[in-house]
Amino acid sequence: MDEFELLQQEIKSYLDSKQVQAIKEAFGIAKKAHEGQRRYTGEAYITHPLAVALILAQMRMDPPTIMAAILHDVIEDTHVEQHEILQKFGKEVADLVDGVTKLTQIEFESRAQAQAENFRKMIMAMARDIRVILVKLADRLHNMRTLGCLPPEKRRRIAKETLEIFAPIANRLGMHAFRVEFEDLGFAAYYPMRYRIIQQAVAKSLGNRHEILQLIDADIRKSLKNANISFRVLSSREKHHYSIYKKMHDKHLSFSEVMDVYGFRVIVDKSDTCYRVLGVLHSLYKPLMQRFKDYIAIPKANGYQSLHTTLFGPFGVPIEVQIRTEEMHKMAEYGISAHWFYKTEKAVFSEAENRAKEWLKGVLEMHKSSKNSLEFIENVKFDLFPDEVYVFTPKGNILELPAGATPVDFAYAIHSDVGNSCVAVKLDRKLSHLSSPLSNGQQVEIITAPGARPNPAWLNFVVTGKARSNIKHFLKKQHRDESIELGKRLIEKSLKTFHLNLSDIPEEHIQMVMQTTKLDSLQHLFEEVGLGNRTALLAARQLAKLNLDHNSIKSDAALFHPLAIKGTEGIVVIYAKCCRPIPGDPICGYIEPGQGIVVHIEQCPFLENYRHIPDKLIPLRWEEKVHGDFPVDLRIDILNQRGSLARLALIIAEAESNIEHINAEEFDGRFSSINLTITTRDRIHLAKILRKIRKSSNVTRVIRQKPFFKKKPKTL
Repeated sequence: MDEFELLQQEIKSYLDSKQVQAIKEAFGIAKKAHEGQRRYTGEAYITHPLAVALILAQMRMDPPTIMAAILHDVIEDTHVEQHEILQKFGKEVADLVDGVTKLTQIEFESRAQAQAENFRKMIMAMARDIRVILVKLADRLHNMRTLGCLPPEKRRRIAKETLEIFAPIANRLGMHAFRVEFEDLGFAAYYPMRYRIIQQAVAKSLGNRHEILQLIDADIRKSLKNANISFRVLSSREKHHYSIYKKMHDKHLSFSEVMDVYGFRVIVDKSDTCYRVLGVLHSLYKPLMQRFKDYIAIPKANGYQSLHTTLFGPFGVPIEVQIRTEEMHKMAEYGISAHWFYKTEKAVFSEAENRAKEWLKGVLEMHKSSKNSLEFIENVKFDLFPDEVYVFTPKGNILELPAGATPVDFAYAIHSDVGNSCVAVKLDRKLSHLSSPLSNGQQVEIITAPGARPNPAWLNFVVTGKARSNIKHFLKKQHRDESIELGKRLIEKSLKTFHLNLSDIPEEHIQMVMQTTKLDSLQHLFEEVGLGNRTALLAARQLAKLNLDHNSIKSDAALFHPLAIKGTEGIVVIYAKCCRPIPGDPICGYIEPGQGIVVHIEQCPFLENYRHIPDKLIPLRWEEKVHGDFPVDLRIDILNQRGSLARLALIIAEAESNIEHINAEEFDGRFSSINLTITTRDRIHLAKILRKIRKSSNVTRVIRQKPFFKKKPKTL
């Protein structure tokens, strides 16, 4: 049979002769371009693009997509250029081919970076035209089917990428048939021994299951017939090998426990018949109510619709049943591609198309807030979760989120600004923690506050890529803004050594300094100084165009121009844990490259390492009004009596303080020594707390600990 004939037979069944001829022309160009090229299998290379086109033709894709599939490797692997495709087949086909083409002309530092860049390019093209990913999925599917001829290392790499990226994308687009084949082929290539063991075990177990399957099948058919319900298909569903492996691995189940579940699918004519079938089945076998899901009323994020129920069957065996219509079944198997498969029923699939576009919109937002392609691909991986929870907004709208999502994920799903300013949440009208995992059917109300910011701790529990990328983006921006502010203050302080202000420096001289230092702008210089990557004195000297004696600069800067600490600098000012400085303590600090200023109490031995490096050591002082809570370590000796600890905690709370850490040790049977870390506003607030604690009858001693006296200073 001619190479093109099999594809031609398929496309003739749904395309007109003019469209078939255009596809044949594309085949002619691809065949000529790939002349002499061979695959690892030994076949002529043209067999691959033809096979990809056939997969898409079987999905009834439109002519531009079929042509793009035939031409998808010509730019990457042959002398043909994009402008030639544009000239011969138009912009639509040329853009599709370009979207699937890898970035081969650019040198990358690593394979991971190359993979991430190519993935980013594909996602961007996919956002413009969803057909790009359909061509790429078909391309990957044929490559996976012919994976056996590749070297083992390359085979495992491609299989891993398929399991981590392409199978989840197929699932996200509702393409169940693609996902199952990706997972089983990827599983067989990545874990060949595990695959063979499960394959043999499944084959062995099928004989034992046959009788029970026949009995259940007969019972269901009889019940549906008695209820006068017509159905097109009643079939048993066998789990594919990768899903068996995942259940065994993730839920720590034995093979027999996974295979003990019997799956059936009933396909009927319309939606209301689905609910009638459900009623019949619940009358036939007892349902397990916690396992009922109505994906018809509330479809999954990928457009999937079906009724799921679990029943106690004969001999107590669990039966999982899916009930759906013919249209729902096509949607479940082909997902977004069903839009092209059944063009006459376009309205049925418009909702799935909208959902796919919403997901892609979220992916584009992630791309904007990711600093590079590697971070972007990690964020997208976070977003490709197979399971969802469905929650309600206060107005009653339904929002789907990945399993394990929290109120913070919900807030970012609503809008980035809502996520950035959220401070609390009400779940079903009750205040709850922002880290609480959401459950199906909950009503979620986010409470926001002006001036609120994302907490870095949120990164420990958010699960959506959008939330993660937005939090990271905000923190990076915040870090940069704070670094710029701190750097500006450090340079202004150093300029005072030369009896100058920043406003006294001419603009042309600033530009000259920028060229010398190879920095983009004055803001960039502030940031570098704030992060500790450049010294403020050197930057000030360059700006002032002076060359003063080093010792005079040191004494003048140290004695007369201490930098004021406000307490609101954020993450570019770090308070040392060795001495726990609080407002009112005499303080000094040093620059830690990449982090900012580390603040210590002046007597802290750790500063001895920096006293001989004047460019590093910075004299500091507290502003008159300092904002924030500062931790302090206390040691309290207390009588070992019932309720003593509770009374102590109450005293500290009444003194408007909070206990961050506590540790109690009994030292002679009658007394306990309690080491605790509390929050204070300043030394005056600490003195009030200490007075209140000393007044307690069961407290014998309370002191502020000086942990740095117990440690030896580190050497540089």
